[in-house]
Amino acid sequence: MSEAIDQVRAGRAAVNRIYDVSRALFALVGVTAVLLAALPASREAIHRQIVPLAAADTVGVSYTAGTIQAKQIAGSAAAREQRALAEFLARRFRVAEEAVARFVTTAYDAGGELRVDPLLILAVIAVESRFNPVAESAFGAKGLMQVIPKFHMDKVELLGGQDALLEPEANIQVGTQILREYLRRSGGTEGALKMYAGAFDDANAAYCNKVLAERARLEQMLLRLRRAV
Repeated sequence: MSEAIDQVRAGRAAVNRIYDVSRALFALVGVTAVLLAALPASREAIHRQIVPLAAADTVGVSYTAGTIQAKQIAGSAAAREQRALAEFLARRFRVAEEAVARFVTTAYDAGGELRVDPLLILAVIAVESRFNPVAESAFGAKGLMQVIPKFHMDKVELLGGQDALLEPEANIQVGTQILREYLRRSGGTEGALKMYAGAFDDANAAYCNKVLAERARLEQMLLRLRRAV
């Protein structure tokens, strides 16, 4: 009798184990099905989020790269033109190219800062001193742009006094300030150049024409350079 009872109990235990295993298996299958059903949606959701972000990043990178490249191209073009001007002026006035390159750069910097045409600045230098930074006249005019200190002491003193006018950067800075002032007062280039030269009674505008001819020569050289490029 006891053996029969033990066999029954063993059978029930086996059935219970089979039931537990089956229940666990079904549970695992259900979880897997749920995951498989949810996974495509998750992928789609992730894709919807990733694609716009990737597109935005691409646009941003392209725009940034384009802006930097444009600046580099513009910078290279400006540098190329300044080098060409320095070479041209060095040959024309028989001065050291390295020195003229310094004057050209300063003229462009001063012109950009004060909103004065740098070619006009260089043309004034060409007529006034032929790019001799230590030129001095019998009337007391000094340096590249032949500034007469006693007429512009307010500007000269700010840069260190009369001796500073023999420094190219200081001289170009003061000369450009004078040009800007005269351009505003006269309302035009011809009037400003007459004031700069003190040639108010020059009916033929000889000084003005000479400066403008030099400027036109520089502009033509740059135009040829741009066409070649």
